[in-house]
Amino acid sequence: MTAPAHSLAPSADPSLPRDLAFTLPRWRLWRGGAGAAALWIGAGLFALYVPGVTPLPRTGLLGGIELAIGIAIAVVALAPWRRSEGLEQADRWLAALPIGFVIWQYATNKTGLLPLPFFPAPESVLEVFTDDWAKLAESALASLVLLIPGYAIGAALGFSLGVAIGWSRAVHYWAHPILRFVGPLPATAWLPIAFFCFPSTRSASTFLIALASGFPVAVLTSSGVASVARAYYDIARNLGADPRFLVRKVAVPAALPSVFVGLFMGLGASFVVLVTAEMIGVKAGLGFYLQWAQGWAAYANIYAALIVMAFLFSGLIGLLFAVRDRVLAWQKGIVRW
Repeated sequence: MTAPAHSLAPSADPSLPRDLAFTLPRWRLWRGGAGAAALWIGAGLFALYVPGVTPLPRTGLLGGIELAIGIAIAVVALAPWRRSEGLEQADRWLAALPIGFVIWQYATNKTGLLPLPFFPAPESVLEVFTDDWAKLAESALASLVLLIPGYAIGAALGFSLGVAIGWSRAVHYWAHPILRFVGPLPATAWLPIAFFCFPSTRSASTFLIALASGFPVAVLTSSGVASVARAYYDIARNLGADPRFLVRKVAVPAALPSVFVGLFMGLGASFVVLVTAEMIGVKAGLGFYLQWAQGWAAYANIYAALIVMAFLFSGLIGLLFAVRDRVLAWQKGIVRW
């Protein structure tokens, strides 16, 4: 008689029955996580117990955060449940970050190698987040309110113009030379004309953001539509498709990879114009916050605003990546960009 399959499994504890031992979780150490946890804990101890040139009020908070991160990573490293591959692949970054914080602290507050106020300590940047978080959040919200309408308008107009140029020979004849002549001009070069033609600085800034984002979308969309294989159109015509169907169901879906490349390029260009417009005309947003901090030589506030910008803009790009992966699910494993 053959023994049950589960009884053949090795027992985790010889003193326990085989059936009970087989159901116990198997503890598996995540070695990269264990090393990262040790480095984070070491960084926290370095922040707390190595004296600095001058005492800073957020040293204890910074060390506590680093210790908490190290303990959390250690718990995950020893956890019996299955961890994601992305987390385990990030273990080198998790180990590099505390080393970077230690070097930053050592070169600033611990030894004073880097001159103040140009290179503030991480404790000073953390103090900005704890004391000035309301103004940073208000500035980030103001930047989003200005960025999203301008980018949406530019992307929509650029997409429509690109489809028209790529599909129609007449539109291509008249619009393509103008697009090639005017499009490469930096959007910030239109600042004097925009502020003169529009009734407010906000509307002028929206126009500039739309201009910066619309050009790459139009160029890449027209290129994608024009490069669709003619065989697709011939097959659709043989099945009775009219020109409107060819545009909506053949040309646009086939050109979507190029469209998303244009959307990514337009989003990056809109960030540059956004910050420039907020520094020059709009009295709100992260660009205005940067200019205000620079006027007061508050470099810790500048670093904090740059960190908020990095998270905000990378989050928007990540959101666009998620939309692309959803729309272009059929492309997964075929094209990687």
